[in-house]
Amino acid sequence: MATARIMTYNIQHCRGSDGQVNPDRILNVIADAAPDIIALQDVGAVYHADILPYMAERLGLDVYRDVTGGSLAFLSFYHLKAVQKFDLGYDGYCLKADVELGGKRLHLLNVSLDSFPRFRSHQIAHLLGPELLGNPSMICPVLIVGDFADFLWGAGNLELASMLRRTRRPFWRATYPARYPVFSRDRAYLRGGVRILEASINRTFLARQASSHLPLTMTVQVTDTRRSLRLTKLAGGRMETAPG
Repeated sequence: MATARIMTYNIQHCRGSDGQVNPDRILNVIADAAPDIIALQDVGAVYHADILPYMAERLGLDVYRDVTGGSLAFLSFYHLKAVQKFDLGYDGYCLKADVELGGKRLHLLNVSLDSFPRFRSHQIAHLLGPELLGNPSMICPVLIVGDFADFLWGAGNLELASMLRRTRRPFWRATYPARYPVFSRDRAYLRGGVRILEASINRTFLARQASSHLPLTMTVQVTDTRRSLRLTKLAGGRMETAPG
């Protein structure tokens, strides 16, 4: 069955936990995990320049983001289709893309939420609503990754938990703050025929310096037995929590 290594990483505009802006530290942390697809949050200009082309060139990957820009992006070895940004309200966003793995389609959702309870609850309701996860057209397996911005049991988690079942996760899953991680802000959720075979959080000294978040990397397997139409021919149940 088709597999891919997928990372979620809030790079905090390449500003490390020591206050220094250094894109090369972020690149070295990513390269150490050798992911096929990276879902990035808090992407922005570094020294007044778009950092994504530089990162893509150094890693040998392609950039995928909404035409309107924004703080979310994918870097990917695989060709991504139907890339679109959704406004979740109150500065919360979701970047959606589709990828074909071994003839099977996977919907990828890269999210960035707000930690303020009322805002976050609204954003999760929108994420679960008819425009995204509640859309009947999203019939293929789904992987939702990103910065869920919660501390302990955040607002809106009850709605997520009502649709979740546990899956493989690191023994210690905290990713934030990077120097002394306590909170599991960076994680993933699954729906449909997809599962996590392996997951790890980079806790090296470099990773603790490069950003205030630690990256989570997962080996994802699409188990859906259905075959999909090729993405080039297309126009634009229960969930389970993954490591993080």
